Amino acid sequence: MVRGKKTGDSQSQTESQSRSRTSELAGQLAAPVRAFMATEAGSAGLLLAAVAVALIWANSPWSEAYTSLWHTEASIAIGDARLSMDLSHWVNDGLMALFFFVIGLEVRYEISVGSLNDRRRIVIPGLAGLGGMLVPVLLYLAVAPGGEAAQAWGVVIGTDTAFMLGALAVVGPRFVTQLRVFLLAITVIDDIVAVTVIGLVYSGSISVPELIAALVLGVILSALTRFGVWHAAPYVLVVLVLWFAVLYAGLHASIAGMLGGLLIPSRNPSREGVDQATRLFRAFRQSPRADVGKTARKGLQKAVSVNERLQTMLHPWSSYVIVPVFALANAGVDLRGGVLTNALTSPLTWAVVVGLVVGKPLGIWGGAVLGARAGLGKLPTGVGQGHVLGGGALSGIGFTVSLLIVGLAFEDQVARTEATVGVLLAALFASLLGWLVFRLAARRGQTDADLPRYLDRPVDPEHDHILGPVDAPLTLVEYGDFECHFCARATGVTKELRQRFGDRFRYVFRHLPLPDVHPHAELAARAAVAAAAQGRFWEMHDLLYEHQDA
Repeated sequence: MVRGKKTGDSQSQTESQSRSRTSELAGQLAAPVRAFMATEAGSAGLLLAAVAVALIWANSPWSEAYTSLWHTEASIAIGDARLSMDLSHWVNDGLMALFFFVIGLEVRYEISVGSLNDRRRIVIPGLAGLGGMLVPVLLYLAVAPGGEAAQAWGVVIGTDTAFMLGALAVVGPRFVTQLRVFLLAITVIDDIVAVTVIGLVYSGSISVPELIAALVLGVILSALTRFGVWHAAPYVLVVLVLWFAVLYAGLHASIAGMLGGLLIPSRNPSREGVDQATRLFRAFRQSPRADVGKTARKGLQKAVSVNERLQTMLHPWSSYVIVPVFALANAGVDLRGGVLTNALTSPLTWAVVVGLVVGKPLGIWGGAVLGARAGLGKLPTGVGQGHVLGGGALSGIGFTVSLLIVGLAFEDQVARTEATVGVLLAALFASLLGWLVFRLAARRGQTDADLPRYLDRPVDPEHDHILGPVDAPLTLVEYGDFECHFCARATGVTKELRQRFGDRFRYVFRHLPLPDVHPHAELAARAAVAAAAQGRFWEMHDLLYEHQDA
């Protein structure tokens, strides 16, 4: 502090320093919160919190406020056209349509360019998904009483993807990349079947004119891509009108969401589109004006499919807003007055629990293992039978889809309450069973469900390009492409590592040209090989990276 300052100035500086320290502390505290929210565990944590709030609220002295809230009428009116529903239906028919729209986008992406675009990789997840629906239904029907309960078999077919992946992040192995992809492929099949069942089994009477209008809108949505429409707004507008048509047709709105997502295709970025976006971005860097920036932004948007852009925009809303709000609206069951006791002794409650907790792991494990042994395919690398069984156990968390079908399948409030209790118990038991199975699998040597983390081919001084002592204890292997800008940046990192670790570090370069993205990468790699034959590989290595644009 500078001497000679007045007391007021000293106090002001002290307060400023205090505010600065407070802001810094707040930033430090906010960082782990943001990291938590960015994970699947964060989404599942919000969902779990919403369930807890709903149950506490519904069983508190303010339970009437909870009930009256979701029966509050809300309307949208444009001229003489008017749509009026209570908040519960706005959540289940409105927000959940958006939820299934995001799922439809994800399914179409996986089919187009993701894990389901290769038929050989679909067989085992397909058999596992089929088993994970048939076995739960059979067990449910074996335990459930007849009548209305027998018609509610759809409660046990679905899996809550967000909740399941969140539980996997908490109770699963440390590394689960391969298992996660495998389970996602299964849930894709679950979601398609679940929405189909909702549309065919649990919808009301069908109005033909609105149904025809919905089909026409589906054709229009599919045609937008064929005509090269890359703006997201037309797709969103058509899907919104499709939602109205499906709703008035008597089908559940989830059909509109899933169908809309499935009809918006995804594609890998083309080389021309990426190159054009790169040129526009460089133009903005040279001339950072608003009009140039607008053109560059359009170029970047056109390089990425509408499907992926909509996923990026809507996925956080789906995970962190829609699903928790749905849980808040549907998980609030008043368990007072002997309701919980009656539910725990009801065959319907335990039919749901047995179907999800026992049927899901048996069906998924049986379908996957039997398919693999029959030679129809194989499990992903790094995924063992214990991992499949543990993932199948977590798939017994039906929650979102199950609660939605409970609301559609049961008119009787007592039966609806018993089924809801079964879904909540199943989520708890499935999580505990998954934790137990993963621990037992780890004891049998099935630890990480991931790709191998050791070099497939050890470093060979006679064939590999090595910079540094060949016997150095620290090794960095790069699979590089001379036309890749990210690889060029990595060369700077390797220089810093060599300066820091000296003779304890060796850098190994292996060729991995990507001709689909970089048309000159293979030519550059051949030039580097030719230089290596003359003992001058590293000179050519640096030269190629320094002149990537040429």
